[in-house]
Amino acid sequence: MILVRHTTPAGAEGRCYGRLDLPVIESFETEAAQVVAALPPGAKRIYSSPSLRCRLLAERLGAPVTLDERLLELDFGAWEGVRWDAIPRDLLAPWCDDFVHARPPGGETFVELAARAEDFAAAAEAIARSEGVEPLIVTHSGVIRALLTRARGLPLSAAFDLDVPYGSVHHR
Repeated sequence: MILVRHTTPAGAEGRCYGRLDLPVIESFETEAAQVVAALPPGAKRIYSSPSLRCRLLAERLGAPVTLDERLLELDFGAWEGVRWDAIPRDLLAPWCDDFVHARPPGGETFVELAARAEDFAAAAEAIARSEGVEPLIVTHSGVIRALLTRARGLPLSAAFDLDVPYGSVHHR
């Protein structure tokens, strides 16, 4: 399974965003070409988060794209679109201390994200086996981190130890 993080979104700097559907920056075409060049050759079944920043990249990969909501980024609830430095410290601190289990107001926990990501991965891998093609998933850093920590036998609390820059390609 190949996991690809979307390219750089516009307006993300300093903001809490997960489900917020941000556009891509002006250099998107250049970044997308770099991602395409980094991918291994061969037939692939392409899946994508429905978020614009993922969908646009997935559509550049040369095969039909299946959108799946299980590939959406963490739902930050009331914090979506808010600058990180504007979130009251007494609300943010519990989440920072235990991002795996703590829930942003109206959002979801990282455990919940990991469960839906694993559910997706199991289904995609079963389809891939029956079709004889490799699944390629264009998604967000939270989903990639959840899938890689589990695949590597690491606890979810190690998710932010993994480097997942924009436009990066990872193998699970």
